[in-house]
Amino acid sequence: MLELKNVTKTFGSFKALDDLTMSVPQGAVYGLLGPNGAGKSTAIRHITGIYRPDSGTVTLEGLPIYENPTVKSVMGYIPDDVFYFPSATMEEMRRYYKGMYPKFDDALFGRLYEAFELPKKSPIRRFSKGMQKQAAFHLTLACRPEVLVLDEPVDGLDPVMRRQVMSLILSDVAEYGTTVLISSHNLRELEDVCDHVGIMDRGHMLLERSLADMQGSTHKVQLVGDIPESLTVLNETASGRLKTLVVRGDPQLIAHQLAQTKPDYFDVLPLSLEEIFIYELGGVNYEVKNIIL
Repeated sequence: MLELKNVTKTFGSFKALDDLTMSVPQGAVYGLLGPNGAGKSTAIRHITGIYRPDSGTVTLEGLPIYENPTVKSVMGYIPDDVFYFPSATMEEMRRYYKGMYPKFDDALFGRLYEAFELPKKSPIRRFSKGMQKQAAFHLTLACRPEVLVLDEPVDGLDPVMRRQVMSLILSDVAEYGTTVLISSHNLRELEDVCDHVGIMDRGHMLLERSLADMQGSTHKVQLVGDIPESLTVLNETASGRLKTLVVRGDPQLIAHQLAQTKPDYFDVLPLSLEEIFIYELGGVNYEVKNIIL
C-alpha cells in the first residue's frame, strides 16, 4: 500500500498540498486526476521521495520514502520531462540504472529493443521527444519496479506506441502485481487501464474510490418528460424537450422511478471518466463558463 496521510507542503505563501490523504492499493492501476495546479506533480514528487512534506507522512508498505534508498530501489518513476546524461547512449544508461536497481533485468532490457527499436549507440540527446520517452520506458521497465509512478506518461508518443507502452505496463501488473500510479489529462486512455481513481483539487483529495464504484453510483439520464422528485439530480441541462440529467443512485431503481412518471422517452447511461471528472469539479466552482466573445 502506497499512502499519503495528512500531507501539507508550502512554497513560500503558496500551499501546494493541503492535508492531502490518498492511498494506492497494492497491485492497483491508480489514475491521479485534477485540473492544472491541483497539486498532482507535487504529490508525485513526495511519493517518489524528491520532496519532504512539511507535515504528514508518505509511506510504502508502512516505510517512509523520503531519504530511504531501500524503498526507492523498488520504485520506478517517469516524469513529464525525462532526463538523461547529455552524451549517454542506451547502453551507458543501462549500466547506470543497473547500478541503482538491484532487480535490473538485462535479459528484459535486451528484449525491449524489439518493442521500442531504439538506436543502441547514438546519444539519447539526438532522439526525438517521443523516442526519449520510449527510452524512459525501456530503462524503467527493465528495473522490474514494484511500484511504477508515471507523470503524463504517453505525452509525445504516437497512438501505436501509446498502445504498446500501456500493453507492457498492464502485462507487468498482471504477471508481477506491479502497483502503477498514473497522472494524466488523457482521461479516455486512463479509463481503459485504471481500476482506482483519485481526483485532486487545490491540494487536497476531492474524491477517491474504485472506478467501478464511481461509475456504478452515478449515471446519465436522457429524458423527455417530467423529472421524478425522488431522483437525486446532481446536474441538469436541456436541449429542446430533451433533458440530460446526472443522477446518483442504483440504475435499476432510477429506471423504475422514471417509468412511474410515464415519460415519452428515457434512457439510463453510464458516465465516462471524463464526465465524472467534469461533474465532480463542477461542484467546486470548476463549471465551464459561458463567455460571449
